[in-house]
Amino acid sequence: MVVKHSSNQKTSSKKFKTKTSKGTDDTTKKSRSRRDVPTALKKIAVKHDATLEKAQVQLEDTPVKKSSRPEDEVVTYAEVEFALKEIIPNGTQVLVGPARITRFEKARITGARSLQLSMGAPAFIRVPQEVRDSISLATAELYAKALPISIRRVLPNGVYQDIPIDWLN
Repeated sequence: MVVKHSSNQKTSSKKFKTKTSKGTDDTTKKSRSRRDVPTALKKIAVKHDATLEKAQVQLEDTPVKKSSRPEDEVVTYAEVEFALKEIIPNGTQVLVGPARITRFEKARITGARSLQLSMGAPAFIRVPQEVRDSISLATAELYAKALPISIRRVLPNGVYQDIPIDWLN
């Protein structure tokens, strides 16, 4: 119990023993209530389990909303199922995408090959004198078209073409 005397004095903590109307201490009352704790906890646990079951039933019954916007503003489309289908070219013709390697493909290939070289993979070309790091060596291998890598270009409808690097300019 905290007792304040005035605003100028510090607060102090004092313990008081209070007597009940029958003349017994509060400590005996506390010990009696401690005996009842396990049964009280069991009752609470049973109520909690029942509440959880009700909540789970309610969650199963309610449909899942994908958006917080009003339903009249949300446009949903039917899912389009498609399977991947490969285009077989005549000769070395690139049918999907540009005939050149894109900057994104170049970056991905250079990064992957640079990681391989830094982990100890052998080089596919003779290492030039000016090459000091794995990135420049990977770029040199890409320009020499010495990498045995094919690029898979996929269209939104599932049609794809695997293009070897030596087909690209």
